[in-house]
Amino acid sequence: MQSNQKPLYVVIMEDLKEKILSGEYKEEQQLPTEVELAEQSGVSRITSKRALIELEREGLIYRKRGSGSYVKKQEQRGGPGEMGANTSTPIISMILPYMATSELDFIKGATDYLDTKGYYLSIHNSNWSKEREREFLLRIPKNGSNGIILYPISTISNIDVLNVLYWNDYPLVMIDQYVESLPVTSVVSDNFNGGYMIAKQMIELGHERIAFISSIAIEFRSSVRDRYQGYCKALRDHGLPVDPELTIVDFYREADMDTSNMFYKNMISRIMELGVTAIQAEHDHLAVDLLRSALDMGVQVPGQLSIAGFDDHMISSLVEVPLTTIAQDYSEIGRKAAELIVSQIEERDKSPERVLTPVRLVERASTSALSDEYTAQEQI
Repeated sequence: MQSNQKPLYVVIMEDLKEKILSGEYKEEQQLPTEVELAEQSGVSRITSKRALIELEREGLIYRKRGSGSYVKKQEQRGGPGEMGANTSTPIISMILPYMATSELDFIKGATDYLDTKGYYLSIHNSNWSKEREREFLLRIPKNGSNGIILYPISTISNIDVLNVLYWNDYPLVMIDQYVESLPVTSVVSDNFNGGYMIAKQMIELGHERIAFISSIAIEFRSSVRDRYQGYCKALRDHGLPVDPELTIVDFYREADMDTSNMFYKNMISRIMELGVTAIQAEHDHLAVDLLRSALDMGVQVPGQLSIAGFDDHMISSLVEVPLTTIAQDYSEIGRKAAELIVSQIEERDKSPERVLTPVRLVERASTSALSDEYTAQEQI
């Protein structure tokens, strides 16, 4: 099925619409299910589901929960693009900074809940653009969406617009991050505990010189700030100092794609000269870059250098040395955010909440005690 420049859900919707209007699908006939449409068209279930919801919004079909979608009788249909009060589906908009496996889990968790409440979820990708995120935050409320679930690109971007939405009582829930100065409801992973667990594991393995490495500044995202605070607390609880030389942050502008391998090799050489034997990285992708650079240098991972990430991204288990990391429950974050925004809409409950979802330590091969050979060399 060729889409040219049309979104895939539009292509599927128009194909079904043509078949309904031509009589190929008869009145009261059941349409293919979301799963069947997805398989037939080679798209995700989210895409096929959106096509059916759009047909329902146009008044051409009706949906029975647990049964499927059916063609409406002609006398019950509205005109083209016309929605009767009984077919209008309220919309929640989700703004994401990018689309990957974890983001699909956010979407699934939210849609699983919103389906039960009769809401439709629209997805918007800011593509790590502060300006594009701002455009969505300004435009979506004007276009009739009932509320926004926002995964912000940072904790410090577009705060003025978020203030406007909050003080105008527009339903808004943030995921992944929170703004300390703004009482907006948020659903986030327990990043502090995750940062603590990684550092504690390293310490229990015998590491005393543990570097915390983040490509962005600590204050740029609340998630990174909380992971760092957890790291610091674990060091203090175990009688170790927090060494500013071992906190390396805000270098993403320098580590561009063309020179990143050499950049990370230089970083590893520098911190190992400072006696570092373990690295706690901001997230899995950074940890993998560091791990591969270390292996290229001939550094034994984990014999000479233990490395851990955060997120339990798919790559963490597929890299040359599977990565110790922290797993987040993205689906539960999406589900809880959907529950809270529906509560804001239907119950007018604007009491701000910060909901923490549990995380868990996933131990793999990239962390261990120092090898006896390396420990002996250090003592010489």
